[in-house]
Amino acid sequence: MRWLSILLLLLVTMPASAQTDLTYWQDIRPIFRKHCTACHSTKNLNKVEASGGLALDTFEAVKKGSRQSVVTPGKSDKSLLHELLVTSDVKRRMPLESDALSKEKTELVKRWIDAGAKEGTPPLEVAVGPTKKTLTRKLDVVLPTGAILPAGFAGPKVAGKLDLVMKIGPLAPVTAVAFSPDNKLLAAGSYGQIVIWDLNEAKPVKLLTNVLGAVNDLRFSPKGDILAVGGGQPSAKGDLRLYQTTDWKLLATLRGHDDVVFSLAFTQDGKQLASASFDHSVRLWDVATSALLKEFHHHSDFVYAVAFSPDGKRLVSASKDRTVALIDIETGKSVFTFSGMEQDIMAVAFHPDGKSVISSGFEASIYWWNTQTGERIKLQGGHGIATHELAFSKDGKRIISAGADRTVRSWDGTAGTLVKAFPVGSSAYCVAIIANNKLVASGSFDGLVRVWDEASGRHLVTLLGLAGESDSLDWLALTPEGYATGADKFIAQSRWRVSGQEAKVDAVWSVLRQPAQVARAIRGEAVPTPVFLKK
Repeated sequence: MRWLSILLLLLVTMPASAQTDLTYWQDIRPIFRKHCTACHSTKNLNKVEASGGLALDTFEAVKKGSRQSVVTPGKSDKSLLHELLVTSDVKRRMPLESDALSKEKTELVKRWIDAGAKEGTPPLEVAVGPTKKTLTRKLDVVLPTGAILPAGFAGPKVAGKLDLVMKIGPLAPVTAVAFSPDNKLLAAGSYGQIVIWDLNEAKPVKLLTNVLGAVNDLRFSPKGDILAVGGGQPSAKGDLRLYQTTDWKLLATLRGHDDVVFSLAFTQDGKQLASASFDHSVRLWDVATSALLKEFHHHSDFVYAVAFSPDGKRLVSASKDRTVALIDIETGKSVFTFSGMEQDIMAVAFHPDGKSVISSGFEASIYWWNTQTGERIKLQGGHGIATHELAFSKDGKRIISAGADRTVRSWDGTAGTLVKAFPVGSSAYCVAIIANNKLVASGSFDGLVRVWDEASGRHLVTLLGLAGESDSLDWLALTPEGYATGADKFIAQSRWRVSGQEAKVDAVWSVLRQPAQVARAIRGEAVPTPVFLKK
């Protein structure tokens, strides 16, 4: 019976993949999902710069290959897929510009091909339906206005404030906003898309969808000629891209982060870009060549935020490990580690004079740090709950912050005292202040961008952009007074409501669809109260 004991021991200790036939769904797809399908997925087939025209997220896609077959069953030495995993040419090896797959995983792919590249049984969620899921938008998004509809006009028997209702929800949160240096454009990012808005006309000029997963941060270069976009898919590859703003052409994809990119910062001369990632690193890039210059590993957990000192010689980064690191770029060493916080630090900013750094996060307060001594200068009140983003105005006179308390706040850039709070009405994830300090933009959980007058705190315009079929853009710009402009599709499917009663849509739009008034509003000009006259 000894032979039976040995056999049982071998079966117990043998890897599962060796006990059964290797198959795509059981053994190979998990490898591809971890290392490859952030780029090589069916949804990215038309985005050749990302996928190369190859998808690896289904068995049929692997069989089809790209311009040629990538798998020859029974012959790994003749299969392009295996060749690209083992080649010594780092410019060709996959995953591109990342660490090579482990020997164990590469060997598993090789054995699968040599054994005939069998499909196996798809998991239930694949077997019972299509691999591509389409989001069904069936929830009402309600946008209140201050426009008062008289009783009997357009239907309702009672007078009241008008609500614009569209069945377009759920909306993806807006997680990044940025003004261009010339004060002409506002970029807003959410999952899988970036909308570029014209601030003179309150209308979109470009929709970018060739991004992978979430858009966590957006930054215009100091000259405004480049838009840097950071994001990616959690526990997969980070996505870092540079776009040319003259024609919005993709200039470069900067590869190397092993998890999502969460924050970006340009040096004041625009020559270098820093990126912070959930892979615990901060990386420094040459913008002109897209080359990786340096890596900094001063944190033991997610890095949420990064900023340059005004002279570009230091970096400051904030982390889930509850520390802020001040880094000397030339030596790569930590100058100071600011600590003492008990929760994640989500946001950090360098004062334009270079003498102080501010930080905040899940704790309620905003911390001020001396960059020369490493000492804490002061502690000021914050949002009372998580602070998601902090930024100084270009002249240092204002600090702006976005909080989970559903407000954006403006603070004195020297004393740290509260100047005003902007009531967003939804958890604010991101905030930006325009170079001339006149406008503040916020992005929030409800999927909306709001533009505010910084001096008065007045809400000027709400912006909504949504990628439609074939990457068309459905959009709307709405003022608090009720004036609106937008894509015909959005206008056609909208409803107007007063105290729960539906109003006649065409009659209301005949008064409120006024692009010129919306353009005046976003420029900070006064707009008249809408007047509904009975005919």
